[in-house]
Amino acid sequence: MLLAELPQRGISPVINVGSSIATTKTTLSLAQEYPFLYAAVGVHPSDVDDLNEDTYAWLRQQTTLQKTVAVGEIGLDYYWDKENRDLQKMWFIRQLELARQLDLPVIIHSREAAADTMEIMKQYAGELSGVIHCFSYSPEQAKEYVKMGFYLGIGGVVTFKNAKKLKEVVQEIPLESLVLETDSPYLAPVPNRGKRNSSLNLVYVAEEIAGLKGISYEEVVRQTTENAKKLYRFKK
Repeated sequence: MLLAELPQRGISPVINVGSSIATTKTTLSLAQEYPFLYAAVGVHPSDVDDLNEDTYAWLRQQTTLQKTVAVGEIGLDYYWDKENRDLQKMWFIRQLELARQLDLPVIIHSREAAADTMEIMKQYAGELSGVIHCFSYSPEQAKEYVKMGFYLGIGGVVTFKNAKKLKEVVQEIPLESLVLETDSPYLAPVPNRGKRNSSLNLVYVAEEIAGLKGISYEEVVRQTTENAKKLYRFKK
């Protein structure tokens, strides 16, 4: 099984991220089954219809579990959902507040919502830590988030030939502010672009970052692992 193979390939620990009430339940179950797997609990902007006061109360309970290490994936998505922006914003803010109350890092999704995401983050994410998942905006925005103390999540897209903006971000942002991401089953890196993605492909992401920065693959792996452990508060 793929999950069992990950530690044997040097990929551990792993943060498995919920994006709805249903996938959060699956994530929590897997975290109990695999010692090296940890859970992020949250509801993605495309699934905010899942949320009401009862399900939000349930989500809050899950944040207190020992293997829950983050709140996410939360944020704004104006690509898939253009009509419910106010609802997205409300539950984004509520989940940011949840993370603050429990002192947990956040995993932020933002697609075609750069200005609104930045505005909410500046207003509500003070003193929070976290990662801007699958970062897709400009180097200028990247620098703003780094100033706020956030990491940038870099995945398979960085290997795509047309990802010029993301390549610039990787070149301009210090390695100490980057973490590696999978976003399975999507966005598999070259040479597996278009196939089902898995964390086994992280090697290609690390190789691309090494090439863009002119440093060794080993240095990328060492530093991004250290970054992730710091972000999710794992002991050395």
